[in-house]
Amino acid sequence: MGSVPARARVYVSSVVVGALLCLAPLPGPHTPWWAVALLAALYAGCEQLTRCRLVGHRAPRGMGTFFPVLLAGAFLLPPPAAALVALPGVLLSRVDQRPRGLRRIWRAAELVIGIWAAAGVHRTLGGRDAVVTSDFPYALVPAGAAVLTFCLVLAVLDGGILASAERMPARTAWRGLFLRSLAPVGVHGLAGLMMAVLWRSPYGPLAALLVLLPMYISCWVFAQYHREQAAHQATIRALVQAVDIKDGYTRGHSERVGQASMMIARELGMDDERVEGLRFAGILHDVGKLGVPTRLLRKDGPLTPQERRIIELHPEYGHEMVRGIGFLDEARSAILHHHERLDGSGYPYGLAGRQIPEFARVVAVADAFDAMTSTRSYRRARPVPAALEELENCAGAQFDPRMVTALVRALRRHGWHPVVTADAPAADVPPPRGGPRPAAAVPTEPEGRRDTAGGRTS
Repeated sequence: MGSVPARARVYVSSVVVGALLCLAPLPGPHTPWWAVALLAALYAGCEQLTRCRLVGHRAPRGMGTFFPVLLAGAFLLPPPAAALVALPGVLLSRVDQRPRGLRRIWRAAELVIGIWAAAGVHRTLGGRDAVVTSDFPYALVPAGAAVLTFCLVLAVLDGGILASAERMPARTAWRGLFLRSLAPVGVHGLAGLMMAVLWRSPYGPLAALLVLLPMYISCWVFAQYHREQAAHQATIRALVQAVDIKDGYTRGHSERVGQASMMIARELGMDDERVEGLRFAGILHDVGKLGVPTRLLRKDGPLTPQERRIIELHPEYGHEMVRGIGFLDEARSAILHHHERLDGSGYPYGLAGRQIPEFARVVAVADAFDAMTSTRSYRRARPVPAALEELENCAGAQFDPRMVTALVRALRRHGWHPVVTADAPAADVPPPRGGPRPAAAVPTEPEGRRDTAGGRTS
């Protein structure tokens, strides 16, 4: 949301107005303001814990780590008072991306509406009396309904912001948001219910605070997981930079292929885990080039049959290099098979049609697209429309038509704005000895060489 579209601003403004309406009937004189203040301070303090070294100052924000405090407020307080609990913590929280002010306001309004709705459902179903009298198992019914309401409201609002700010189609924006939030928020709801029951018990609020200890521990564990993921990212980045240094003509190519692969995956409706796996596959698809002699990668003239066979080993080299990296999972199949062709004329194993793994079919299209739209030693970059037309012409023989169609739809909707950290290739690269090379086939990789028939060999 660095450059926020006008319709996104209108949408955020509408949600803010809705939040103000939730707060409009201010709590009456019988509201336990000390409880509101204590819960609000507690939630704000919990939000600040993510800056603590023990938890990890780079831990992701906005993941609902301390939703138990907000839900406990929904179980203990009238709806308008419960909605106030979220405000100080959200408005004081750190925001890493711009526009920071708008993001804070959006998050505050979203939580106000979510907690207000959850508290209203809980009170309507008699949850307040069930908490006061510790009426189990009935107390679980209004608490469960409140959690479902909270998840539903957040899913609806989050989907709306994705559709308006990111211009996602409605089908994609809302898909899976509600179901993915049920399990974690359900656990937080149980912790919030425990807090509320202990709060109303003879042991008082201090006993209720003990419920947060296991939540803090879970936050610490999550932070360790996040650090491990960051280490994985650093490892991948080092491998990609090594490939970029070895073959300067393709600097940034791997990152762009990863981005295009993600666009195809999202258009196909893949879940977040597979989308991330395809990003890794696209980024690492050429890592096997580290096993290819540099003189062959940088050779200006045509390759001999023996040299071509050596370069065609790079998918197998890459697969062996990442074999022990467990989190890559399906990405390994794309690294090994991204040069297979639908008609069976590809390499290394000559797979055809559905024998080729889905990830490999996605990366093959993304790889070819970036090859055509990037300036190389033997030709200038083609315009995006021309590259897409070429992909469509080769769909069915070289590429999976479904993947090509997904890329075309994604680019028509979002455009092509690759963001890479590597240096871009030079704008004016002289052609190799012997003059420009023909463009008789769609390149599945920009740094390869053509044989005498015009087909890509690497």
